Amino acid sequence: MPETSTTDFNRAMRDAKKQAGGVANEVSDAASQVADAATNAARKTASSFEKALRDTIENQPYTAVAIALGLGWLFGRTHRPF
Repeated sequence: MPETSTTDFNRAMRDAKKQAGGVANEVSDAASQVADAATNAARKTASSFEKALRDTIENQPYTAVAIALGLGWLFGRTHRPF
C-alpha cells in the first residue's frame, strides 16, 4: 500500500512540474511581448518628440531660445535656496 501512494505522489509531482514549466514559459513569452511593445512605443514617442522639437527650432528659433533660457534659469534656481 505505501508503494502505491509513493508512486501516485511522484506522478503528481511530475505533473505539477510540467504544468509549472508550461506556465513559466507562457509568462515569459507574455513578458517578452509586453517589453517589445513598450520599446516600440517609446521609440515612436521619442521620434515624434524629436520631429516636433526640430520643427519648432527651425520655424521659431527665437521662441525656442527663449524657452531654453527660461528652462535653464528654472533648473538653476532649483539648486539654490531662495
